[in-house]
Amino acid sequence: MTYALWKLGKAERIAVYNLFFRRSPFQGEFTIFCGLDECLKFLENFHYTDSDVSYLRQVLPPSVEEEFYTYLKQLNAKDVTMYGVPEGSVVFPRVPLIQVEGPQAVLQLLETTFLTLVNYASLVATNAARFRLAAGAEKSLLEFGLRRAQGPDGGLSASKYCYVGGFDGTSNVLAGKLYNIPVKGTHAHAYVSSFSTLSEIPLTTIQPIANGKPVVNFVELCLQWRKKISGVIGYLSEEANDGELAAFVGYATAFPSGFLALVDTYDTLRSGLLNYCAVACALEELGYRSIGIRIDSGDLAYLSKVARKHFVTVANQFSLPWIAQTLIVASNDINEDTLYSLNEQGHSIDCYGVGTHLVTCQKQPALGCVYKVLLSCLLTPYLV
Repeated sequence: MTYALWKLGKAERIAVYNLFFRRSPFQGEFTIFCGLDECLKFLENFHYTDSDVSYLRQVLPPSVEEEFYTYLKQLNAKDVTMYGVPEGSVVFPRVPLIQVEGPQAVLQLLETTFLTLVNYASLVATNAARFRLAAGAEKSLLEFGLRRAQGPDGGLSASKYCYVGGFDGTSNVLAGKLYNIPVKGTHAHAYVSSFSTLSEIPLTTIQPIANGKPVVNFVELCLQWRKKISGVIGYLSEEANDGELAAFVGYATAFPSGFLALVDTYDTLRSGLLNYCAVACALEELGYRSIGIRIDSGDLAYLSKVARKHFVTVANQFSLPWIAQTLIVASNDINEDTLYSLNEQGHSIDCYGVGTHLVTCQKQPALGCVYKVLLSCLLTPYLV
């Protein structure tokens, strides 16, 4: 297209293009506009390198004049003026999100890049905002989508724009580094299942916070607490998985002030919850406070309510009131409909980790932004 414009003498004619969408995504009434910052960066750095031009020589027909390649080497966006709605704004169909004025050939070359930078960014930010509305303002939302995203670049974009759309943090450490997004997460099932017995844990100690307190064998302390707690919440200590306890002990040893355990690798209530409470109470005895649990399978509403009930029981029995407020995180293919369903059922979940349905936007895979000529240099109106 650019070669045709150049060959016809229209490359330097001034034109105006608008970028907009015709329908809001997810059969909704609004869209969160994102991608403007990346479009500005692209515009500021727009040029063709010698390597770019050499490649174009290989793929364009041999009939292309040498002067066109000279033109490309000198091409930049210094004569382009760009207007845009502020990033993160709520926008509506057919309202221009970005408008650019400048030489028609340059504006034509911006089309595909601008569309790819705006389409997904706005789509996933809107999806995130809908999750926020469904969850409610008081719940925490964490983006856990990197494993299911469309490649590492898609994962980074998802983390960035989900944060814009209302999420509180991400499990994507690189996104945290690049975009200053709070990084949150837990360990994986694979970590838990990599332990089989408590014998895999060496003599483990954690330095008590209080000066003068003796250092104790942390494994033995956890086993003592598991026996005491099992009778209180009605589960047998022998039914709990020792490999899971070993995994929790190891994780707590590494992060005594940041212990948040995934409790559904085996049996959420009879093993995971019991083992978590044992480690949490052992940490408390040494002056540390654990954070909470994550449930990644099963009936999330029911399990969260039972977990909260047991936390309250343990808190009352052992005079540890903070345990009653233990953070409960839920994950497992959560979508917008799941959140509304959980609210209808009633639950005790404090935080959601959302991945697949968030970053892949399964309800609608593309926004459908378009980039259309508004005016030519002769101020001739065009239909859009």
